[in-house]
Amino acid sequence: MKFCRKLYVGESIRNPERVKWRLRHNAGQFSVYVIALAASPEDQLDIIHCGYLKQRCFDTEHMLVVGLASSRQEALEIVTRLVEEVVRETGDADIRGYILNTCAVERPRKGF
Repeated sequence: MKFCRKLYVGESIRNPERVKWRLRHNAGQFSVYVIALAASPEDQLDIIHCGYLKQRCFDTEHMLVVGLASSRQEALEIVTRLVEEVVRETGDADIRGYILNTCAVERPRKGF
């Protein structure tokens, strides 16, 4: 799992570094939603509850996380904020292209 350096974090996420550590180490969390680039190239973003990431069907090794939220509603608010930013900066709604062009991938840190 990779995280963007410019990670969009919801206001109710108190310690994003700890949440990222727990996601990388497959530790259980009840109220975390991940906003990631969609696995399908035709789509833009996926909003996934972290509990689903434990299933084998998810390729978390190549997943690029762009946001963290503590509820689905908060995740939708972050996506709205991201879309507004992309349209303001580029005049287009190509979120995937914007993220891939501007988002440097963060290197994992030890501990949390």
